[in-house]
Amino acid sequence: MTPRVLLLTDRKQLAPGRELLPTLADCAAAGASLLVIREHDLPAGERHELLASAAELPGVTVISSRIDDPAAALVHLGAGQEVPPGRRHGRSCHSADAVDRAAADGAWYVTLSPFSETASKPGYGPPLDRSVFANRSGVAVFALGGITPANAPSAIEAGAHGVAVMGAVMRAADPAGVVAALLAATA
Repeated sequence: MTPRVLLLTDRKQLAPGRELLPTLADCAAAGASLLVIREHDLPAGERHELLASAAELPGVTVISSRIDDPAAALVHLGAGQEVPPGRRHGRSCHSADAVDRAAADGAWYVTLSPFSETASKPGYGPPLDRSVFANRSGVAVFALGGITPANAPSAIEAGAHGVAVMGAVMRAADPAGVVAALLAATA
């Protein structure tokens, strides 16, 4: 079964003194098993090393955001990106039609956003109607945008398979604690 929590990275949101890889190790130890490594601004070699190091964490499936990399098990594609031939992938979606197209393209999962107001991407758009999160296409839908342990159950109740989270974990004083709370809230 596909895990219910998908963690996306943004090292720039980490609390002062925190580093990304040790934070990911803590989150993995707390049960995070799907990690989308974003960090698009890193030089290619440095980003590859981060992906490779994250892939060594026990029990973790590493996903490379937008940039295909052999160190990652999958690539997470933006809404308009082409699927690399033969590559297992997930996709960012912003409507029910986009979810259906991603499912038809063979996506393993999709993120659907925004679920609620988000501090990571303020002004991105109004939250989607909750009915959009009901899974009609057979692909695992992860609600993204403003997800916290408090509202994660409502994403599941709306029909999402799980939740995708970045800011609530990356900005937390205790990222692993937030992961544990998200896992409990989506169980």
